[in-house]
Amino acid sequence: MGQRIYNQDLELILADGAAAIVADGVTQVGGAAASKKLGPGRFEGVLIIDVSAIDVAGADEVYHLCLQGAADSAFTTKEILAQISLGATAVRPGGAVTSVIGRYEIPFITEQHDTVYDWVRLHVDGTGATFSITMKAWIAERY
Repeated sequence: MGQRIYNQDLELILADGAAAIVADGVTQVGGAAASKKLGPGRFEGVLIIDVSAIDVAGADEVYHLCLQGAADSAFTTKEILAQISLGATAVRPGGAVTSVIGRYEIPFITEQHDTVYDWVRLHVDGTGATFSITMKAWIAERY
């Protein structure tokens, strides 16, 4: 099966892959936390994550990648619009296979429970002795 092709809008990059992520927090582009405004209004998109390195050697590493949505740029109130958990089989929810490098595609909609969250950012929450993931992430419009 071939990879879907998505147009990459430079304004919608959430992680530039410039450095490994080794601590919990919001992903960065050019050394600054990346948040993007997708509105106004409902937006249907795909969160594209291209993993170029992922440490699962200790079998205790898990990486929860959460696309957070908010109604304001300060992210005063957050909602999870999309989420994927990567990592080692032993600690990955549901016992899924150990994650590998490659592309992950997660569809999402910015409207949840009749509220539009038009600001988005990607938050990484990881655990494990040698927690380290390198990735590029961006948003593409869903066709």
